[in-house]
Amino acid sequence: MLTIDKLAEKVVTEAVKFKASDIHIVPQRKKTHLYYRIHNRLFSEGSYQRDRAQRLISHFKFMAGMDIGEKRRPQSGALTMFVSNKWIGLRLSTLPTPYSESLVIRIIPSLQTLPIEEISLFPKMSTTLISMLKHSHGLMIICGPTGSGKTTTLYSMLHHAKNTVNRNIITLEDPVEHQSDDAIQVQINEKAGISYSVGLKAALRHDPDIIMIGEIRDAETARIAVRAALTGHLILTTMHASDVLGAVRRLLEFGIDKEEAKQTLLGVTSQRLLELHCPFCKGECSPYCLMEKSRGRVSVHEMIYGNELAKVWAEMEGDDVNFHYPELSSLISKAVAYGFVDQKEYERWVHEE
Repeated sequence: MLTIDKLAEKVVTEAVKFKASDIHIVPQRKKTHLYYRIHNRLFSEGSYQRDRAQRLISHFKFMAGMDIGEKRRPQSGALTMFVSNKWIGLRLSTLPTPYSESLVIRIIPSLQTLPIEEISLFPKMSTTLISMLKHSHGLMIICGPTGSGKTTTLYSMLHHAKNTVNRNIITLEDPVEHQSDDAIQVQINEKAGISYSVGLKAALRHDPDIIMIGEIRDAETARIAVRAALTGHLILTTMHASDVLGAVRRLLEFGIDKEEAKQTLLGVTSQRLLELHCPFCKGECSPYCLMEKSRGRVSVHEMIYGNELAKVWAEMEGDDVNFHYPELSSLISKAVAYGFVDQKEYERWVHEE
């Protein structure tokens, strides 16, 4: 039987080999189950006796600097491990359950920046994203659910900006998920007093051309981001919203003046990651097939900018207007019709009433 430290190494190594995004250790009445999330699907990888599983969880918590004696409240932590000849970042999150603790580990591999031309399934969206980078100032928002590829899109845009026009780029992230030579990266640390708002104020004094904010999550960060855009900086950021119109409304809910928002907002895109059709498997791919795929997923982008964005502001002022931007449902339906993805991808992302 493996020792606990060897078991922890084995679990992470297998997850990385399978290209998993998350490891789930879930306690139940008699045993504790292990799952890997691969391409947005959970695969069972066996189970452990509860005592052994709790020792495994405690070992991960210890390595991440978490309180191993505290099991009654949620905790979070982070660590890095050297796996398969490369450094892998791990973000840990625990939750108390009736049967002890549950642990989820997010795996953050070294980023392989995709060329921005290859980001979207449909080339027109990539071209539009490139056009956003030609602006000297303004605010660009990328929204979508967790795991939809927002960070990958941001880094591809930053890489393009750095290598085509040599922009000075500063990022504010919590945490810094991917080390990049294309930007000055600032780690947000609330305990040390470095919040998004504090970091953004400092970044503005560092002569940036582009500032990437990991996420607009509160009114103060939204307000400073808009002011930075007004003073001649290009701001790229993410926001949790279901679609592009929801992101615009949420910006106003943060207390941003509508006129300032109209002056600064360049565009909003909402994206989803679709699993490409596999020509070899009938039905769902096995974990081993997913492991061998070099490119199993690709994004589709619902985007609003220019004249259509102006119509959004007009509608909010009471005018009767019609929008003509490509919605996610039509884009996913188009991907199905062309044979790029299976029908189940449409059913997974589109909920028809």
